[in-house]
Amino acid sequence: MDVNVQKTLLFLLFIGLGLLLKLKIKEKKELAGIKMIILNLALPATIFIALLSVNVEVSLLVLPVIALVLNFFLFLVTPFLFPFIGIKKNSPNYRTAQMLIPSLAPGLSCFPFILEYLGEGFLAKAAMADLGNKLFVLLILYLVAMNWHYKTQNITNRSTGAKFKSLCIAMISEPVNIFIAAALILLFLGINMNSIPFLFSESLSRLSLLMTPLVLLFIGLSVNIKKRQFAEIVSLLLVRAGIVVFLAIGLIRVADIVIAEDRLLLLAFGLSACSFWPFAHIAAVDAQEKRVLNSRKTFNQNFAINILALSFPLSVVLILGILSAGNQVADLFTLVILAFVLLGCGLVYPLFLKFTQKKNTEDLPNVTEAEQLYNLKRVSEN
Repeated sequence: MDVNVQKTLLFLLFIGLGLLLKLKIKEKKELAGIKMIILNLALPATIFIALLSVNVEVSLLVLPVIALVLNFFLFLVTPFLFPFIGIKKNSPNYRTAQMLIPSLAPGLSCFPFILEYLGEGFLAKAAMADLGNKLFVLLILYLVAMNWHYKTQNITNRSTGAKFKSLCIAMISEPVNIFIAAALILLFLGINMNSIPFLFSESLSRLSLLMTPLVLLFIGLSVNIKKRQFAEIVSLLLVRAGIVVFLAIGLIRVADIVIAEDRLLLLAFGLSACSFWPFAHIAAVDAQEKRVLNSRKTFNQNFAINILALSFPLSVVLILGILSAGNQVADLFTLVILAFVLLGCGLVYPLFLKFTQKKNTEDLPNVTEAEQLYNLKRVSEN
């Protein structure tokens, strides 16, 4: 069996172990402890190492811009489809989906397969493109999350300057942001992972090793998908994939990308699973709102976890299928068909739901009329 397929099965196995551990770990405090380790130790260490390991080349600086455009496009366009899929506008689920759907996690769902099918050169391009995605998910989405938090909690008695100050304090106090700032300063000074003392580099490397298994176990422990929510999320992710393929087709046409491998790289990167990092922002906001004595919530943590749980296997299946098919999928006509198939599959459930609701609505007058006739009959008998 292919090594990368085995890795995929291993990731799914960890999620399965998390599901089994739900029998043992039932207290929310225990689950919160795992989340704290991820957010305050494993995640910051992983980001720090990733940033210090990047070799910036001028010719590749366009790739982060392309990734950033993809993030913004998904952030602005996909929310228009949420109500049609069944996600109520301006609800916690709506804001949660808008945080997660534009984010990408190529490290877990994309990079291993790019390395196997396309080689190290294309992996370097993907890593470079991920810088734009990291800027979006770590900084821009954090600002968006805090802004929505202020609006949801009706925090209007603060001036703009006070809100900005509070936001800056919140950003500085987050371990993830501290490590990002430190890594960027070191990069600016020309220092990389090989330049820092062994004690620090080895400590960070070992902490980083915790990241993947802990995240996958946490997803398995936290997932609690209802039947209708499962259909909603799968529809959402398939529609997201279809939009990504359409956007890739447009970029291929505009930039005149003729090399099949470059097209496959663009597709694989864009179809990456949703990132865990927006969930970190959601968790930070949720922690603040627990101290507020009202029932208003900006986000839905459970919905976020369910999106992450379903996003990973779906993305891996799509990426593996595309890369294994190779040049056949890279053809523009094939890509158009793929985009319509993904969008069509994603819209099956919403259309079925709309049809069912319409049928029930049409049946209501008949029921009402029957009830009226029954009541009239009883009155006449009396």
